[in-house]
Amino acid sequence: MSSQQERVVIIGSGNWGSAASRLIGKNVTKSSRFEDRVNMWVYEEVLNGQKLTEIINTQHENVKYLPGYKLPKNIVAVPDIVEAVKGATVLVFVVPHQFIRNLCKQMKSAISSHCRGISLIKGIDFNESGPLLITDIIKSELNIPMCALSGANIANEIAAEKFCETTIGYENLEDGELMKELFHDDMFRVGLVKDVAGVQVCGALKNVIALGAGFCDALEMGNNTKSALMRIGLIEMQRFAKKYYSNVKVETFMESCGVADLITTCYGGRNRKCAEAFIRTKKSWNVLEEELLNGQKLQGTTTAKDVYLTLKKDNALEEFPHMVTIYRIAFEGLPVERIVLDI
Repeated sequence: MSSQQERVVIIGSGNWGSAASRLIGKNVTKSSRFEDRVNMWVYEEVLNGQKLTEIINTQHENVKYLPGYKLPKNIVAVPDIVEAVKGATVLVFVVPHQFIRNLCKQMKSAISSHCRGISLIKGIDFNESGPLLITDIIKSELNIPMCALSGANIANEIAAEKFCETTIGYENLEDGELMKELFHDDMFRVGLVKDVAGVQVCGALKNVIALGAGFCDALEMGNNTKSALMRIGLIEMQRFAKKYYSNVKVETFMESCGVADLITTCYGGRNRKCAEAFIRTKKSWNVLEEELLNGQKLQGTTTAKDVYLTLKKDNALEEFPHMVTIYRIAFEGLPVERIVLDI
């Protein structure tokens, strides 16, 4: 093993993290650029008396979050974050964004001084000043360059090796090309764009628009209506991105991370499913998340609330009637029929 080889570590092992590990585990063995072993940090759980890390390392399958699909044998589950990232030169972040800061603080002293990272987290954070990119949070904690990956990427379909595309946003082309080598294959086609912010804003806001699609489905309004709401939503996604990140490129929204991911999420994603159930069952978001998502998190509702509060603070609610209507149906009891009347 050459000391010049890249040591890749995956931070997270849920549905998407496990699917991504199948790509990464295969690709690192194809290139002399990478070490063969890939640590995957796993939040330890006990299933039927056995630790999840032990199951992954002996059965080579994440039986809780990606059952039915084998993980490469060079993917090694590690429950201790510091041990997992020791000497890492490439970090792949794929955990719920609320855990990022604490994990970064724990791992900072263990990673290589030449480390780079990529975020597969579909979301953005918010503070009193407005939206905050996940890559910026990681950069502020670890002081490493960051890329972002997002696209029409339903994890189980990727695991089944059904063809799809994704988008990697980069600041430095060399970093973008490294990350492409880590993920790209015949069934998972990677496109590169010099737009880290645009890729992430798309990944976050499409979850909000998908709530509207779920409301539409609950009303059985049909495909014409749903398509119209998606088009209006895409325009508001662009408008929001340009408002808060002036360097965002309009063409990013035509990549997999933009229009393709929006289509997929509005037809097959967890946010659409829960939004339809919210109207049909009258159950709370928390109950639906627990009943329908098998431990996954519902991101669209949190983002919808954060977007609304940010726009309200900035006196910009009138610029985003569709996302505002989605928020009001989700949290203020606005009749669901307003989804087509208040835009």
